[in-house]
Amino acid sequence: MKIAAIIAQLEFIAPSSYQENYDNVGLLTGDPDWECTGMLCTLDVTEEVIQEAISKNCNLIISHHPIIFSGLKKINGNNYVERSVIKAIKNDIALFAIHTNLDNVLDGVNSKMADHLGLINRKTMTPKSGTLKKLFTFVPVDQLEIVRKAVFAAGAGHIGNYSECSFNAEGLGTFKGSINTHPFVGEAGKFHSEKEFKLEVVFPSHLQNIILQALLAAHPYEEVAYDIIELSNPHPKAGSGLIGDLPQPLEEKVILELLKEKFKLKVIRHTTLLNRSIQKISLCGGAGSFMISKALALNADLYITGDMKYHEFFDADRKMVICDIGHYESEQFTTDLLSDILHIKFPTFAVLKSDIQTNPVHYYF
Repeated sequence: MKIAAIIAQLEFIAPSSYQENYDNVGLLTGDPDWECTGMLCTLDVTEEVIQEAISKNCNLIISHHPIIFSGLKKINGNNYVERSVIKAIKNDIALFAIHTNLDNVLDGVNSKMADHLGLINRKTMTPKSGTLKKLFTFVPVDQLEIVRKAVFAAGAGHIGNYSECSFNAEGLGTFKGSINTHPFVGEAGKFHSEKEFKLEVVFPSHLQNIILQALLAAHPYEEVAYDIIELSNPHPKAGSGLIGDLPQPLEEKVILELLKEKFKLKVIRHTTLLNRSIQKISLCGGAGSFMISKALALNADLYITGDMKYHEFFDADRKMVICDIGHYESEQFTTDLLSDILHIKFPTFAVLKSDIQTNPVHYYF
């Protein structure tokens, strides 16, 4: 199997178009046309992880954090980033990063955190705009169902938790083909009117080429009329953060103990406890202080994230509890998430999880 086939599946799960503008996702080293000998999933890329991939005959490392985050002006081995890149290139190791695009899908990093807390009624905290489009096309009455099913199968017609959503309005289409045409209905060189349905479906922008291919393959007309427009509607399953509910409210200290147990924590930094029960929980893996105001606006009882600065804790304003469980700790299950996704897509292929503990932060007790 070529690395390109694996990348295509990862792009389908978390499109690179969902990344934040400061990020650097995708194939960082290597050639997508290489035959893949094995995949190694990890949170971070280090020299040790690359050596692990070499020893396990994996020529593709799939990491959450990109080893090349900002531009490299020199690659001479002066720091761990340069040494890692050199080692990967020398040993024909492809490095692929799936970072904020995996953060920004509802079933991504934050959902894996929510799984460990048993959250229900999950929603994206800040749905992402500019990621949806709408297709309009015109289909003869008897072929409507065939075309509709084709674009549904390609990924169109999803609105929130509903699938196969479309709008269909009957009308009259007219056309006149030249003498060189072979019309599906009517005759070449003669004016023709045909009862047609106008079919409208919403789809994620990154699926446009796939959906157009499906439309053109299923549509009976020699020349298919269609329009595509961009929507400003926010995508309910794409965006930052996640908010959900515990099945039953719990006391604050019970939640803290639950966090310590489920996330294997040695310490939790948190704001003042408010002596009230917790049920609505918001969370954001990694560094999530930018979501505090949104968590407050959504009336969250508790916000879980990492990398909080001193003054940012004041922003809780005694309206909710903030828990900083650590950057690595909040994202530690991402390796499992990647492995699970790839095992489902490639059940007979070697998908391994790194045994290297990459957390650079240690605690002394």
